[in-house]
Amino acid sequence: MLLTLETNGPDASKISYLLHKHPDKVQSFTMSFGKVHVYYPKYQHDSAVACMLLDVDPVGMVRGAYRESDFMLGQYVNDRPFVASSFMSVAIAQVYSSALGGKCKDDPSLPQTPFAWTARIDSLATRGDSQWVDRIFSPLGYQVTTHSQLLDPEFPQWGESPYIQTVLSKTCPLSVLLTHLYVLIPAFDNNKHYFVGEEELTKLLEKGEGWLAAHPHKDWIARRYLRARANLVRTALSRLVDEQPQTDIEESPTPEEPSAEAVIRLHDQRHSSVVEELIACGAQSVLDLGCGEGKLVRELIRKPQFQRILGMDVSYKSLEIARKRLRYDTWGDEQHRRVELIHGSLIYSDKRLHGFDAAAVIEVIEHLEPTRLESLAKSLFMLARPKHVILTTPNKEYNSVWESLPAGQFRHQDHRFEWTRAEFQAWCHQIATLYGYRVEFKGVGQEDPDRGAPTQMGVFHRD
Repeated sequence: MLLTLETNGPDASKISYLLHKHPDKVQSFTMSFGKVHVYYPKYQHDSAVACMLLDVDPVGMVRGAYRESDFMLGQYVNDRPFVASSFMSVAIAQVYSSALGGKCKDDPSLPQTPFAWTARIDSLATRGDSQWVDRIFSPLGYQVTTHSQLLDPEFPQWGESPYIQTVLSKTCPLSVLLTHLYVLIPAFDNNKHYFVGEEELTKLLEKGEGWLAAHPHKDWIARRYLRARANLVRTALSRLVDEQPQTDIEESPTPEEPSAEAVIRLHDQRHSSVVEELIACGAQSVLDLGCGEGKLVRELIRKPQFQRILGMDVSYKSLEIARKRLRYDTWGDEQHRRVELIHGSLIYSDKRLHGFDAAAVIEVIEHLEPTRLESLAKSLFMLARPKHVILTTPNKEYNSVWESLPAGQFRHQDHRFEWTRAEFQAWCHQIATLYGYRVEFKGVGQEDPDRGAPTQMGVFHRD
């Protein structure tokens, strides 16, 4: 298990002061899981490389408290000795404690100085989805390079290894880099070697101060870092919501559309159009799938026709914001029976979604990997099977109308795809035919004669 830190520039040799490790020695430290070695394979005035090598003792792990319980021989056959994991975070905290804390006895101003860093992690666990490395590190300002390899070159049919080489480049103080690695390495591994409790929640909030609350995938990070301990994750995300500026909780323009929007925002027009369709089809019970911060739910509450409303979202943070906006905790029993907010994912079967007249899926599908759309369609149209489904997504053709949106760029950094009208209609017709629905198409927003409306809507009806 190897972590390499490299910096180049006129003050590169000051890395030894930052790490508080002598460049002419190989220094070793005894840990509960084995040994940690620190050495400098390169140390010059303008270029320096520091390596942290973890020598995990697998025998000691079996004798000690660590247990791998996924299968019977897990404590004997596992990836702990070579994969970047919570062992690495412990080593960073103990061996690089001064650097992590932003302290340098010899030069107190040095830890706040930005250096051009290149960090290499030899074996980062991605469990088959290496795209998450870019999604997690890029929003923090890193240039990300990954290299994967076959699980076994002699058996290419086995596919790629779930571990990848990762190279991260960023100009920043060393404490910033180490803090990100301290939190994110165990989040990727998702298999901490010690009990996760309140102490880990405190560590996450302390180390995440100033960056985690604004991260677009904070939910994923918190859930993985805290090993999906639901009570801890809820607390963490609630605290992170409180840390964000108040403008994130009050009404503000949606980041999904370019700023050159009409006076009546496209976001509001979408909601109005969806509510009109739900009223027209006579629905009395409605699912808001991907309810986000509760804006559509609030519109539905105002209409007495809707006697049962269920909002679901995969983001804890968004649900917390929805509860605050709706004053959810102040409602009486009758209102709670009418309106429910739940955590869940549309790509999985969920019996809580069964038995509703209609479902609204507003600007959701473009946030999914295209390979997940089949699961979404099955969960919604075959299993939940509401009588009516109103689904919206951006019209890719309309993007060129906005001068502020560079050519070829999606409307939001989290979009995985955007469809033309022909592509959207082809997908909808396929779904309707497969699951016994009929579908009609409408546009939302000011139409362009050649490019259509900015939002395209598919309205499904089950006969």
